[in-house]
Amino acid sequence: MNRNSRHKPKLQTAQAAQAIGRMDHWLLLATLLLAGFGLIMVLSSSGIMAERFYSDKYHFFKKQCVFAAAGLTVMFVASRLPRRYIYGMTYLWLFIVLALLVLCGLTPLGVRVGGASRWISLGAFNIQPLELAKPALVVYLAYFFAKQQDNVKHFSIGFIPPFAVTGLLCGLLMLQPDFGGAVFLSAILFFMCAVGGTRLSYLFTAGIFGGFLGWKLIASSPYRFKRWTAFLDPFASAQNEGYQLVQSLYAFGSGKTFGTGLGAGKQKLFFLPEAHNDFIMAVVGEELGFVGMSLFFILIAFFLHRAFRVAIQQEDLQDRFTAFGMTLVLALGFVLNLAVVLGTVPPKGVAMPFMSYGGSNLLASFICAGVLLNISRGGGR
Repeated sequence: MNRNSRHKPKLQTAQAAQAIGRMDHWLLLATLLLAGFGLIMVLSSSGIMAERFYSDKYHFFKKQCVFAAAGLTVMFVASRLPRRYIYGMTYLWLFIVLALLVLCGLTPLGVRVGGASRWISLGAFNIQPLELAKPALVVYLAYFFAKQQDNVKHFSIGFIPPFAVTGLLCGLLMLQPDFGGAVFLSAILFFMCAVGGTRLSYLFTAGIFGGFLGWKLIASSPYRFKRWTAFLDPFASAQNEGYQLVQSLYAFGSGKTFGTGLGAGKQKLFFLPEAHNDFIMAVVGEELGFVGMSLFFILIAFFLHRAFRVAIQQEDLQDRFTAFGMTLVLALGFVLNLAVVLGTVPPKGVAMPFMSYGGSNLLASFICAGVLLNISRGGGR
């Protein structure tokens, strides 16, 4: 054996160790670009409201900067923490989320706004348990399907446990009530079951039953039914239920090709309610126009491409399912938010990941990105 061949195994080991520590820097760049753009648009969309109600046009912007700093810290920790700790506390994450949902919906600790109790007050800011439930549910479902691949086709093993856990979370959300949040978690369950190996016949039957139950909940609730009819023809109730959607459509129409200019939008001048929250993309459309929205779509597509690429490249099933689920949480947020502000689905409060004002959604988005960056490093746990 020559000298070079004796050193080759050591060289290969060193190269493998180096490869394990290299995260997807393109995914990191896309995350930072989305978060940075979000801060700019929060500043642009919230200044008028902040100045009127808080006498400080930077009020919401400064709070969002604090949320972003906390989110970046959490993302860094999640990207470096050994995955065996993340996976080893699967049921602890679920227990924490369940406890928060109970405190939110069934105790005076829940902050009631607009007839719903969806936040818990922590003094200087509120936390929305739904946003933390999304990554927690993904971690559980990824763990379950990775461990039960041999039995996932059986109804009692591959269907009942994940549906029971998700159903419990959705039931607690309905007590708030938060119908849209329950639908979001149900969508996560459906897609995770589809890639996890659950029989399509079970999913099809569950989808039929879920659709029927959803329609009954809509039809039996006057305010949900009014939202549904407003979605079908928002201009018929432009001064009532359809007002926010109509103003959103006006904003997009006003943007035309190149937009009115950053900071020069008119709809945020108290025409479009809560312009810095769930309808922030309407401000983007008005101020940056078709060109700006197109560039944003390209950034989203690039982010999702890198994120799904991380999932596809994993050989370990739990890593693959976890990466898919974290990407799914963000992808559903992107798609549903845009669908709401463009009037293609009934209006529901779905925050735009990394963009909408609010600490809970921003923190959850950074958690998802951090776990994806962690998994992108490959190697052991």
